[in-house]
Amino acid sequence: MRDDKLYTKKFVFTVEGETEKWYLEWLRDQINTCKSRNYNVALDVKVQQSPKKFYKSANAKAAPEVFHICDVESSDPVHIEKLQSILSEMKEAKTQKKIIYKLGYSNFTFELWMVLHKKNCNGILAHRRQYLDHINSAFAENFENLDQYKHEDKFKRCLGMLSLDNVKEAIRRADKINANNEINGKLIKYKGYEYYRDNPALSIQDVVKMIFKECGI
Repeated sequence: MRDDKLYTKKFVFTVEGETEKWYLEWLRDQINTCKSRNYNVALDVKVQQSPKKFYKSANAKAAPEVFHICDVESSDPVHIEKLQSILSEMKEAKTQKKIIYKLGYSNFTFELWMVLHKKNCNGILAHRRQYLDHINSAFAENFENLDQYKHEDKFKRCLGMLSLDNVKEAIRRADKINANNEINGKLIKYKGYEYYRDNPALSIQDVVKMIFKECGI
């Protein structure tokens, strides 16, 4: 089958920052050049921390289902309150606009997902800054801080070291983390959504697995 004859499946995302957007755009390109795919993919990614701000102007027919990628950040009350506010807005989208929001979270942050493409990251961290050592180790870099790593050219340099096989490894490692959390973790349920209280934990891999399944990868 010729590539230009492949049907395109569309997925809509709201994300917290530019790194998540760049990653999803990279993932789109990797999928669309994978010879074994059954479908092309279009990822419509908006940098928007507030699901409410997005769904208020969204058309339910154009975006009946939206994935929100966000961080837990810490167990401090201010961060838990922020997360639960986001989950409340996601829940409201269904009643207000008939838009179904699905969650892809990282606890602590998106850096956990990035590290898992290259190595395990199973230990509990005390602070988000500690992902820097894991990023430098995983990508053989020497970033001085996470802000430097998140600069567009630096982050995309890291993406250039990855492939779909690395994504599949990240999924495997993330699933292993969550299998351990199912035994030992504290599962929090809020507004119909679930997340684990303690790091490391994440559900981004479930979103990526769904996309892979839809595209036949």
